[in-house]
Amino acid sequence: MTITMYGIPNCDTIKKARAFLAERAIDYQFHDYKKLGVPADELALWVERMGWERLLNRQGNTWRKLDPDAQAEVHDAPSACAAMVAQPSVIRRPVLVAGKELLVGFDKAVWARSFG
Repeated sequence: MTITMYGIPNCDTIKKARAFLAERAIDYQFHDYKKLGVPADELALWVERMGWERLLNRQGNTWRKLDPDAQAEVHDAPSACAAMVAQPSVIRRPVLVAGKELLVGFDKAVWARSFG
């Protein structure tokens, strides 16, 4: 099974998630949004499965720094996807795809149930 973690390498939450996987010797690929962008086809699947509200991080610095008009434009899945592609840092991190499993955000207890 291929495991892919999506995020930004200098994010503290990503660092915790990476340490969690390393402690368990779990191999994964890392997809850096800053270097590789957001895969639009994957994003569409995540939104379909989890909902755009779960993926969009409205508590993060990137969201708070957006112009209020730009924030107001995000009101449904298509507008949220456009915002996430344009500003990948507004996506809650990490997004982890492991086979059919999709995890959004790092919660050690949830991840422990998935990976032991």
